[in-house]
Order: sequence, then C-alpha cells, then structure tokens
Amino acid sequence: MDTASSNAFRSLYVQGAVRLTTDSADPFWLAAPPLSVHQSPFGENVRSLPTIVRSRWTREHLYVLFECSFQQLHLKPQPRRDRKTWELWNWDVVELFLGDDWAHIERYKEFELSPQGEWLDVEIDRTPPDLERNRDWSSGFLTEARVDAPSRIWNGAMRIPFASITTGPVAAGKTFRANLYRMEGTPQARTFLAWRATGSESFHVPAAFGTLELIA
Repeated sequence: MDTASSNAFRSLYVQGAVRLTTDSADPFWLAAPPLSVHQSPFGENVRSLPTIVRSRWTREHLYVLFECSFQQLHLKPQPRRDRKTWELWNWDVVELFLGDDWAHIERYKEFELSPQGEWLDVEIDRTPPDLERNRDWSSGFLTEARVDAPSRIWNGAMRIPFASITTGPVAAGKTFRANLYRMEGTPQARTFLAWRATGSESFHVPAAFGTLELIA
C-alpha cells in the first residue's frame, strides 16, 4: 500500500521495547505501510530519487525509517554524531516535521538525519514575520544511519520520544501534523523532495502539512 496520494502517513503499533534498526528488510519495518516521497516542493514528480518511509510506534516512542536511493552523496566533511550538527540541511539529509498544537500550527518540531548519522533536532515557531528556531531544545531522539554503496541506497532511522512532541495521551487514532522532506546533491545540483508539496522553496509551510496517524 502506498499512501503518498493521501494526507495521512500511517504509523503501525508494536508492543514493547524495540531496538532501533536501519534494516529495511526487518519484519518490524516491513509490516508498516510504505509511503513514497517523490515530488518536488512545487508538486512535480521526481522519479530519480526513490524514497520510501515507514513508521511504527510504541507507548513511549515513534519510530521512522527512511530508505533513500541515491545518485551521488553530498556529505559534510568530518562528521560529528555526538552532538547536533547545525545547518545540516546544507548537505544530504532527510527531515521530519511534527506538530501537535492544532490551534497554533506554526509551532512544531524538526528532526534531521544524514547518511553519516549526523542529526539535528530543533523547536520551531513560524509565527510571522520570522522563523524562530530554538537551538537549545532537546528531544532525546536516537538515530542510526547506514550507506549501502553497491546498491546506492542509504537508510536512516529515528526513535523519537512522544514526550518530546506531545503532552497529551498517546493511543491509536491520535494524529499529528506532519511533513517529510529529503535533500540531495551539491549546491550547484540540488534536488528537493517533499511528501506534501509546500508550493514554496521553503519547507517551513505548516499550512501544507499532512498528518501522521497512529494505527493499531
């Protein structure tokens, strides 16, 4: 099932603690509905970079896997994985935006991950006129990344504590505002992907978000 044409990205429940893995062939990930991200921010089909995303959830955490076919990786030299990498978005990266404030949709969280395992989490307030990023905010999320060079695929996995994105109860049927993005290539040949088209060069268009739905 491919839910790319829908406004909903569905995350499938699993009971108990789960080890975070980037193995897309693991039954843990294969059971989850796949989502294809294959359009530009302006809604044009981009078939050169197949990107599949899957999600699972437990009572404590949200798990997300990105499976990214690549042409040529654009990576930051001397990567650091023991702390945030600011401006990670200037390199190859996947991003997940999540919000649970339905009255103030301009407030949400941003999670980023590179093929080298670099990561970034920030708290966003898009209230006009400025984009505010809280650099000091910490979600406590875990990440893993792996590059399969012969197959030209890199996988990135996230485990996000629900406590970092909501103060409400977590149960099947709950929905978050969400969008998914990917960037690949050098500044001279950059490709941008978005699950829900933003109609803008910026990904920070909360009115364009779809939803992430927790399902049993």
